[in-house]
Amino acid sequence: MVLDIHLSGAERFFDSDALIVSKTDLKGRILYSNRLFADLAGYEEAELIGAPHSIIRHPHMPRAVFRLLWERIIGGREIFAYVINRSRNGDHYWVFAHVTPSRDLDGTITGFHSSRRAPRREAIDKIVPLYRHLLDIEGGQSDRKVGLHASFAALQGILARDQVGYDEFIFSF
Repeated sequence: MVLDIHLSGAERFFDSDALIVSKTDLKGRILYSNRLFADLAGYEEAELIGAPHSIIRHPHMPRAVFRLLWERIIGGREIFAYVINRSRNGDHYWVFAHVTPSRDLDGTITGFHSSRRAPRREAIDKIVPLYRHLLDIEGGQSDRKVGLHASFAALQGILARDQVGYDEFIFSF
């Protein structure tokens, strides 16, 4: 599936008591999405099933945050993160995501479950400068891998400077 990276600049919002839900396999392909996910993303449910979850990836989302997310969930841990997503028409919407591994009866990770809520606006106002900083680092390298490593190191440096773990940091917004 070829994605158009058009950005409209328009933000979409959803009710603070609403919940966006999706489930993926181990490779991040969508196995389930609720109606709100499909509506915000601008796709029919049938178009989403089997598609990579990255179909909604916004180019203003730092890759370093996704690296941390994947390290945590592949390692069997949950993660909370502020994420900016892109709708099919180029609109965007912010979420506060909670991603957890799904397990079979033997405890083997079989996929991932993500529940997302509308974030507090004050949190987004604080996270945007951090994400811009990480994106500047990522974009400042001619090699994407080097940029990712530098951005991830910068994020780790911020946590070390503030003497907090990621979870404490993200819940401080």
